[in-house]
Amino acid sequence: MDIVDTATRSRMMAGIKGRNTRPEMIVRRFLHANGYRFRLHRRDLPGSPDIVLPRFKTCIFVHGCFWHRHEGCRYATTPKTRTDFWQAKLAHNVERDARVRCALRADGWRVLTIWECELKNPTTILGHLLEMLSMPGPEADSP
Repeated sequence: MDIVDTATRSRMMAGIKGRNTRPEMIVRRFLHANGYRFRLHRRDLPGSPDIVLPRFKTCIFVHGCFWHRHEGCRYATTPKTRTDFWQAKLAHNVERDARVRCALRADGWRVLTIWECELKNPTTILGHLLEMLSMPGPEADSP
């Protein structure tokens, strides 16, 4: 049973953004402040990556832990109502993410994934992101 009425839940879900989220903006500001220039949400690439650094042939996805099922994360919970629906939907998201990563790597792109929970204390992960960008090659998967 939901703790809010249907209209309130609908309004709450409609407010969830797919682009320009707070975690994404943290990463974008950090990259820009460190001299990196990038493109956003390139629709010509599989999965329309959140941040694309063409010069480094690198795509960065900033994933929400709930929606993309960050394994072992306390934010990757399953709702108590309509569990079958949610499990199927979230499993589909994970499968799609895997297909997108494979397609990008096959095209020669390096794919980095930054999780929302990692940005709760951003200094560590963003410092690691700079290290990953300074390394040559498409072998990276996440900072």
